[in-house]
Amino acid sequence: MTDVTPEFDVENFLKNLTTRPGVYRMFDASGTVIYVGKARNLKNRVSSYFRRGDVTPKTRALVAQIRHIEITVTHTENEALLLEQNLIKQLKPRYNVLLRDDKSYPYILLSEDAYPRLGYHRGKRRDKARYFGPYPSAVSARESLNLLQKLFRVRQCEDTYFKNRTRPCLQYQIKRCSGPCVGLVSPERYAEAVRHSVMTLEGRSNQVVDELIRAMDEAAGRLDFEQAALYRDQIAALRRVQERQYVSGEGGDADVIAAVSRNGVGCVQVFFIRGGQNFGNKTFFPKNTGEADDAEILEAFLAQYYLASEERPLPRELIVNKDLEDIGLLEEVLTARAGHKVSITGRVRGDRARWQRMAQTNAETALAAHLASKASMMMRFEALQEALDLDELPKRLECFDISHTMGEATVASCVVFDTNGPLKSDYRRFNIEGIAAGDDYAAMHQALERRYKRLKEGEGAYPDVLFIDGGKGQVAQARDVLSALGVVGVTVVGVAKGPSRKPGLEQLILSDHNAPISLPPDSSALHLIQQIRDEAHRFAIAGHRQRRAKARTKSVLEDIPGLGTKRRQLLLRQFGGLQEVARAGVEDLAKVPGISTSLAQKIYDAFHSDGTDRCR
Repeated sequence: MTDVTPEFDVENFLKNLTTRPGVYRMFDASGTVIYVGKARNLKNRVSSYFRRGDVTPKTRALVAQIRHIEITVTHTENEALLLEQNLIKQLKPRYNVLLRDDKSYPYILLSEDAYPRLGYHRGKRRDKARYFGPYPSAVSARESLNLLQKLFRVRQCEDTYFKNRTRPCLQYQIKRCSGPCVGLVSPERYAEAVRHSVMTLEGRSNQVVDELIRAMDEAAGRLDFEQAALYRDQIAALRRVQERQYVSGEGGDADVIAAVSRNGVGCVQVFFIRGGQNFGNKTFFPKNTGEADDAEILEAFLAQYYLASEERPLPRELIVNKDLEDIGLLEEVLTARAGHKVSITGRVRGDRARWQRMAQTNAETALAAHLASKASMMMRFEALQEALDLDELPKRLECFDISHTMGEATVASCVVFDTNGPLKSDYRRFNIEGIAAGDDYAAMHQALERRYKRLKEGEGAYPDVLFIDGGKGQVAQARDVLSALGVVGVTVVGVAKGPSRKPGLEQLILSDHNAPISLPPDSSALHLIQQIRDEAHRFAIAGHRQRRAKARTKSVLEDIPGLGTKRRQLLLRQFGGLQEVARAGVEDLAKVPGISTSLAQKIYDAFHSDGTDRCR
């Protein structure tokens, strides 16, 4: 148990503490609130801080500073939760997980005029308008507005501007408006454009595509090829919208929330699903996450995020990536706040499981990017210096990898990192020629020789550490090349996958060690090595696939079993060309008549299973 100064009589305080629900506030010596918490049973909860046992360093530090505790008893635990969140928002105690986000969210507004306008809106809603949203940011809302303007040419100008026009403005000239202000479009045609805009905002763009396909066929039938081409372009653009939404089906409102943490840093990702349409996402990095696990961060986030503002919309379903301890209480409080039933769901299937995985993936990606910031990168370089026992801090790292398919189109990659992260201007690829198919040692030797011959001729700087994706054989090739060229002062490290080939179990092959060495899975040095190794792998694979793609002489669709001539033609018509087919997801492809889910997966894999877009 952490010692507490005599100024605070813990034993006497706990002896007289009530067992009713309420909120407790912990103060330090200066009288500042350092922590606010709520409890179903105040006596049990507060006592837990002062029991001997395995407590986290954060809790020990908190208890060491407590000089006074104040209690507010509430009638119910619900009231305690609401009061806790109000106090956290007001006091911002340094030991609470804090969320900083007080902005209102933007919407897209559709007015109720004879010629309705689409506009950006933030703030209180008016009665005579329809609102679509909320969007996670002003950028995402304006991006959607810009797309709708290009597609359907619905006006976005203010009414005062609209009513005083005598000739069309620049928006009409650049084909962003149909000119309703001066009667250049009929009310019927304009209403049709507004209807298509609304359908797109509601997530029914697939129905719009069907209507546009029929209109395109009719235009082509009457030889109006210019209008048919316009419809074709609209179809292609709408398919891109569907791709960006990355959801299937129509209908359903939900917020999808995923929390992940690593190395004491937490990240929360929120996706906004409205009418089955993904309205975008927002990333949060709560403060003071410390030793809190993913579920604790998520629970703290939900309470603060949705109870902090009366203006924040609450959908009927919150999909989360962790099981929560107080899920029943949260549902009850959020239901009362929203005025309708709010359910919190963690175990979902189908589309909702897909949204959940999407949020989880984005949270992990955002956290990885956050940890790879410049400050974090310098810390990793320092850890690498210690791990490799280097005399000086390394300034430049290079890593080589080889990629091929059964010896075909072999490509070697060289990626470069400095203390700021990836130095992409110095990346290089080498098309390997004149070796036996599948001879990785010869491929590595050729790539290294070509690279360091150029550096010896003055075309760049040598690395302090050279990483090779491979074991002793690849490392031997690197030593031979450097020795033959007379290059000294470069530390060569082979990065070999461990026996189970799992991340975190890599073995490092060093020239001055007889046996491989392993770093702890949480080592910052290992994280840096994994990052540069993975980047070299990605860069090599991308080059290999580009090289393979150049050798293809026929459409990739022709190689797909079960996709005959008629279905290929239908697919191209539905998407407006092969490039758009290549961009489409499995769900979008499966919406085409005659394309089953399994066939859609085959089509998708034909373009993406090896990580490249092949559009010949």
